[in-house]
Amino acid sequence: MAEGSVFRPGGISYVRIPAPDPHRAAAFYRDVFGWTVHTDRANPSFEDATGHVIGHFMSGLLVVGESGVLIYVYVDSVDETLAVVTARGGEVAQQPYPEGDLRVASLRDPAGNIIGLWQRA
Repeated sequence: MAEGSVFRPGGISYVRIPAPDPHRAAAFYRDVFGWTVHTDRANPSFEDATGHVIGHFMSGLLVVGESGVLIYVYVDSVDETLAVVTARGGEVAQQPYPEGDLRVASLRDPAGNIIGLWQRA
């Protein structure tokens, strides 16, 4: 992680992702988004592909599904990402659709969390 990359006033920098099986969740996010994961503890930690967001996969948190805050991850290709999602045990929650000059979709990870995806069209 580059020094100072998570220390951005007003920037989202830390996320706790609910996961009944934190190690399975860590592998899923590593494989789908290329996140760096550290699995040497009960609740593995992660760093997103940009180095701007860090966090943990937490076994003690309730999965809220479609309730609560919805985060979106920028990807190069929504379709290619959804193919990896389904191959790794997740599912498509909302099929891709246009939104202005963007292409947007959402997925359900193996724990049941909903994560948005977006790309430039």
